[in-house]
Amino acid sequence: MSPQLREQILAEWRGLRPPPSRPDRARPVAELLEKVMRNLGLSERLNEAQILGAWKEIVGDFIASHSCPSRLRDGVLYVQVIQPTVHYELDRIWKPQIVKKLKARFGAKVIREVKFRVG
Repeated sequence: MSPQLREQILAEWRGLRPPPSRPDRARPVAELLEKVMRNLGLSERLNEAQILGAWKEIVGDFIASHSCPSRLRDGVLYVQVIQPTVHYELDRIWKPQIVKKLKARFGAKVIREVKFRVG
């Protein structure tokens, strides 16, 4: 029997008011993880993981199947692409729209630029 339960039973038996209950301080793990990573100076890694997870949703199936974000450093997202033609298409035509969507979703401080690399 836990000490708290024993104390509650004795208080009821004696006719005393039950002790005040403690407030529930439970928080979602995602909220706590974000806070811990920020405190450890790992917020950029957290942003990187979020961007990697959302890449397909942001750019669409076709572009996502031909590219993969590799890292995020100092606001620059580096993306590996399969072929030079895909690199040209993404860099010249789709880059402004991709950057706009990334900034809208993650903020201008997190994403400043996107660089595509063949490899």
